[in-house]
Amino acid sequence: MTAPGEAELLSFALTFPEAWEDHPWGERVVKVRKKVFVFFGLPGDRLHMWVKLPVSGPMALAQAGCSPATYGMGQHGWVAVDLGPDDEIPTDVLRDWIAESYRAVAPRTLVAGLAR
Repeated sequence: MTAPGEAELLSFALTFPEAWEDHPWGERVVKVRKKVFVFFGLPGDRLHMWVKLPVSGPMALAQAGCSPATYGMGQHGWVAVDLGPDDEIPTDVLRDWIAESYRAVAPRTLVAGLAR
């Protein structure tokens, strides 16, 4: 089972240079080279997503369904998004956050080639 909006967000994440899908620990993640820039977690009916947000993190944490990521990653700018099947999925905002996370994690040479 795939959460609402997850397939679209996964497809978007895979459009970035050298992005690829992996499944460590049975979870779905998208990496750039060997570094994860978005976690989608285990399959289910809820959208679980972690992204690194060094710029918009404080704003993101003020939104419903968002909290600092666990395992100590929240202190490094990672934000957890948890939305249920009845929640509105703010796809445009989540796409912006995926893009910010990519820029935060990807090598500068790859980021330099992206349009602003």
